Amino acid sequence: MLIAPAAPGDLAEIVALERECYSDPWAESAFASLPGHPAVHFTVARDGDGPVTGFAVAWFVSDEGELANLAVRKAARRRGVGRALLDSVLAAATERGVRTLFLEVRESNHAARKLYGSRYFEEVGRRKRYYRSPEEDALILRCTLERWPQVVVDV
Repeated sequence: MLIAPAAPGDLAEIVALERECYSDPWAESAFASLPGHPAVHFTVARDGDGPVTGFAVAWFVSDEGELANLAVRKAARRRGVGRALLDSVLAAATERGVRTLFLEVRESNHAARKLYGSRYFEEVGRRKRYYRSPEEDALILRCTLERWPQVVVDV
């Protein structure tokens, strides 16, 4: 598996993957300005020269960051793609001096919550009815990066 910076040529595949994975996907325009943006960590995962199997978007400002989006093609799940993308975000955040990384996750997304928990994310809040289609609360998770990478537990 190859993790690499997203390029403008990847955007069509990323948008298609976003639509496959989410009931309320980001618009194509939301991705267009991200490749190469200095405050953004935007990566894709591929199996060799194959299509994009996943992507991650995070932004970093000062000593805080947010994992804004992480998606893995349904056919590629349970093969470590999400873990590799998340680890790339955590490594980039650490390199940039980020001390705290946040994210929101659907309360019902147990697989994602397990992955985030394995990387020391802990629940610190809740956003009522944050998600649409279907409506659901978001859990706010935080990772204090001084705790990572101590012992990384495989999911």
